[in-house]
Amino acid sequence: MSRRTLMTVRRWTAVAVLGGLLAGCGTSNDSKGGNDGKSEKTEVKVEPIGAARQITDAQGVTVTTPRPPKRIVCLVALCDDMLAELGITPVASNSALLAHPKFLGPEKAGKIPSVPGGFLSPEVEAVLSHRPDLVIGLKDTHGKLAPALKGATVFWPVQPGDWQDSVGYLRDLAALTGRTAEGERAERGFRERLARAERAKSKATSLIIFGSDENFGVATPGNDVAAGLFPKLSHYPWESRGVEGSYSMEEILAREVDVLFVETLSFGGKSEVSLSEKLAKNPLWSRIPAVRDGKVYEVDAEVWAKGRGTRSLGIVLDEAAAKLA
Repeated sequence: MSRRTLMTVRRWTAVAVLGGLLAGCGTSNDSKGGNDGKSEKTEVKVEPIGAARQITDAQGVTVTTPRPPKRIVCLVALCDDMLAELGITPVASNSALLAHPKFLGPEKAGKIPSVPGGFLSPEVEAVLSHRPDLVIGLKDTHGKLAPALKGATVFWPVQPGDWQDSVGYLRDLAALTGRTAEGERAERGFRERLARAERAKSKATSLIIFGSDENFGVATPGNDVAAGLFPKLSHYPWESRGVEGSYSMEEILAREVDVLFVETLSFGGKSEVSLSEKLAKNPLWSRIPAVRDGKVYEVDAEVWAKGRGTRSLGIVLDEAAAKLA
């Protein structure tokens, strides 16, 4: 997998674009603080959600539905996550998220039709064949579908940047579908979980890396929703360096990472060899404290990198807290 291809695919998971090759250096009351660990404490109070036929989301996108949408097509995993929280099953999806045991599980998820064309190029005709009331996709990937869907269904382009955005989208979808109690319950559960993790913040230095074959990159707050949680959980000294910037293996080694989470990205099927196994070929890898102490953990990229909703992020919190304790 080329560096350019991996950069393109990882961008749609809203994570920092990846860095060097292995061989060569590797709507809320909460303040959106940076990764210095000094952001305000998480507010656990949940404001009531009112049913609505029109919402305007955090990105300024207005969505109007003539009635509560029941037939929803998901082109991005955040959609599947939100529907799971609201007790709704999509009529079609192109995500593998719902196969996770804390969602529907493989048997039930396997009965949901897949959208041909995959994430990057979903087929409009196939989407419309499911007679959707609402189609939810990622703005920077699926925005180009809007003209073809106009007049046939309602299209909602989402683009979460942090967990507050994810909560806002959940609240908006709960309002549109009339699943207000379910939305409030899901938000409250996530906020309480985050507040507990915050109170038990670890002093360890942690890191999330992602990649495929010979490539790797660092997930950073502001570019990755899951990574945005980590300053509340541990010391997370990683910041976005823009489109082309990332961290070298030397820099990772110098920061003495205590706990390392690895997202192995696969394309067209599950990877037979994990990213951590591939990185083990680099002589610097074994010198990282987390590697030396056996604290490198391969995580489910469908949840950690792609989910981005309150249920996925809750799983990330639970798994991360258990390893950071």
